[in-house]
Amino acid sequence: MKSVCILVQNHYEIDIRVRRKAEALVSAGYSVDVLALRSSYSRSKAYALSGVNVYTISLGKQRGSVVRYVFEYLAFFLWASLKLSVLMGRRHYAVVDVNNLPDFLVFAAAYAKWKRAKIVFDMHEITPEFYISKYGIKQNSWMVRVLKYMEKASFDFADHVITINAPIQDLLASRGLPASKSVVVMNSVDETMFASAVSSSVASDTTATQKRFVMMYHGTLTHIYGLDIALEAFGVAHREMPGAELWILGSGPERDALEGLCRKLGLESSVRLIGPVLPQEVPQWLNRCDVGILATRQDVFLDFSFSNKLSEYIIMDKAVIASRLKTIRYYFSEEALAFFEPNNPAELAKQMTRLYLDKSLRVHLAEQAKHEYVPIRWQVMKKRYLQMMGDITGQSGEAAGQSRSTVKAVLSR
Repeated sequence: MKSVCILVQNHYEIDIRVRRKAEALVSAGYSVDVLALRSSYSRSKAYALSGVNVYTISLGKQRGSVVRYVFEYLAFFLWASLKLSVLMGRRHYAVVDVNNLPDFLVFAAAYAKWKRAKIVFDMHEITPEFYISKYGIKQNSWMVRVLKYMEKASFDFADHVITINAPIQDLLASRGLPASKSVVVMNSVDETMFASAVSSSVASDTTATQKRFVMMYHGTLTHIYGLDIALEAFGVAHREMPGAELWILGSGPERDALEGLCRKLGLESSVRLIGPVLPQEVPQWLNRCDVGILATRQDVFLDFSFSNKLSEYIIMDKAVIASRLKTIRYYFSEEALAFFEPNNPAELAKQMTRLYLDKSLRVHLAEQAKHEYVPIRWQVMKKRYLQMMGDITGQSGEAAGQSRSTVKAVLSR
């Protein structure tokens, strides 16, 4: 049995992407260890979850300022370097899968690479654009040049690189990433998990909602997701949508501001700020809505984003109104999603009214989006990831039955 170690500077229990990869590896017969941050969900230094061995460090995740980011990054890097080196002597990992941020975390696997482990670098984020967006750094600043240098050094060090969508892969190729060492594994939702959650949940309150028209957002309440834009749009459109409601699920730093904006716009009776819900409860809530709202703002970083929430709405057969962002538009046509220009409440309001008035349009959008989602669903991404790991280690798994030509055809999509 081949062994794999995964490094992620996050709480493993809530990092769905990393958990999907780790559990896919276990299902394919690998032994998997994870080095991660300790969380309130499990205060143990080491524990097992769904067949995955997790080792943790109590470091916190406060961040905020650049200085705090650097401190946490360096502390985790030093611990991961030492811990991985110790484990390598016992486990002889065939592969170390390192997940950014930070990019330089990949160098924590230097000893493992010297001992002939292969290094996979999973680039969850594009670091230069992330800091430009978060801190307003100028694109031609010295800091961005340093970040790009570190990014290139990191993917040059790795044997294989995973990118999170095709536009990001193209961007990194323009910055020196060879196509021969990169593969796209998108952050798609595990449909089997969603189906299980739906079947095991309490029946949806359809009687209570059947006379309503519900638009919904679920996720973190932060500025980047444009919930103030959605409220402003709803404030314009609700006059033409009798009985329509906007439900906002989740918690975050923008909650108080959103409550204030609701009062200012006189929307207290038609907007519900529901608060946080457990992940396993999300399908039940989505069953109760008619339209999903993704009003994400646009900037140099967010233009490359692909929200997990979009996959969840599509799986649940919901029509979606979405910002016309570069990556979303790359994967979905105007026939699949009701696009509006980012940061434009007036145009979002028009799409709200349009979908409210036309049920057949909502059905068409949901069906077309599901059709266009097929090539990027998790089962495709899972086979892609396992095929790459199988090629590296020589261990067969779920993807072993595919011919190499079939796999290449899938990878080229």
